Amino acid sequence: MKTTFEFLNQLTKNNNREWFQSNRAKYEDSYNEMILFADQLIEEMNKHDVIETSVGKKSLFRIYRDVRFSKDKAPYKTHWAGTLRRAGANRRGGYYFKISNEESFAMGGFFGPNAQDLLHFRNQIALDADPLRNVIESNDFKNDFGELLGEKLKTAPKGFDKTHPDIDLLRHKQYIIRHDFTLKQVHDPNFPEIMSEAFRKMRPFLDCMTEMITTDLNGIPLV
Repeated sequence: MKTTFEFLNQLTKNNNREWFQSNRAKYEDSYNEMILFADQLIEEMNKHDVIETSVGKKSLFRIYRDVRFSKDKAPYKTHWAGTLRRAGANRRGGYYFKISNEESFAMGGFFGPNAQDLLHFRNQIALDADPLRNVIESNDFKNDFGELLGEKLKTAPKGFDKTHPDIDLLRHKQYIIRHDFTLKQVHDPNFPEIMSEAFRKMRPFLDCMTEMITTDLNGIPLV
């Protein structure tokens, strides 16, 4: 990651089109390094999951920022990020990663469930939150991910009692978990394996949420 971090460090100090164009070769070197990283990550991920994203290049987000509706008019992102899609109707949830000089982490879960899926999650949780609580309150989960993240409503969702004992889970609009990496880990030659292992540890959470979204309230499969 040396090439990428050197490029991102310089870009942070010179976030303008003139510098970028005159240093485009540095961008290309970093981009190619990140493609290689993502290719290796996908290879590792397929040892314990089935990833629909076929090649690393397809996983990466563009470095160009959409500044149309932003007060910050800096034209380029100062990080690399990407997503990996899980393959198959019975493999729900997705993976996201970010690499930068400030922070590098892996995230997994349900980043933007549609209204129907979100209601289904809430109905399942309202009926029986124990499977999810058993995961997120385990010592392994707390050690690896801390707590359940994601945007929440300020109050109870429509149709749910604000005094429900699991209202903290019902208020979620997203169900996301995150694992942060040290700089030492990021610079390790085996970082694709290190990140893949963090994603692998997300499986109890993803499997629990997948069970919810792929079965009805009686536990009968929907897919």
